Amino acid sequence: MQSTDTRAPVGHPHGAMRRDEREITQPSAIAAILASAKVMYIALAENDIPFMVPVFYAWDGTSLYFHSARAGTKIEMLKRNSTLCFAVSTEQGVVEDEVICNFEARHRTVIGLGNAVFIQDEAEKIAALNLIVARFSDKAWTFPAANVRATLVLRIDIISMKGKQHGF
Repeated sequence: MQSTDTRAPVGHPHGAMRRDEREITQPSAIAAILASAKVMYIALAENDIPFMVPVFYAWDGTSLYFHSARAGTKIEMLKRNSTLCFAVSTEQGVVEDEVICNFEARHRTVIGLGNAVFIQDEAEKIAALNLIVARFSDKAWTFPAANVRATLVLRIDIISMKGKQHGF
């Protein structure tokens, strides 16, 4: 599994956590969050304009994978700039308090930085699709060749990621 260190590019806000008592440092706990959530949000940027989109994904212990149609805003942006941020969160809720201004979010979250790689190898593409589908179905599926050709699969090579929790 990728280290949870803070080796993000200079100037990236993915530095030291302000509330370090909330940081999840155990790789197994971070992996459990990545394995349990179903939706990942990816954030892209172009010309100082952010764009965020939810995607179904899979985690193989080293990289994250998601699939997409061959065209669209996120694909065009990733072709121009493969760097992205990702976020996965579980256990959402509210931590209530006697004072309304002290309410906080209850969550377990992994946030990271990575580079999207367009998978060209058909065997790797199908393996990644099988990982994604296995999160939703126990059935073994065969993907029609036309669908595989029409689908892009991307791997996120992780640069850095952190886990954070509150309310547990």
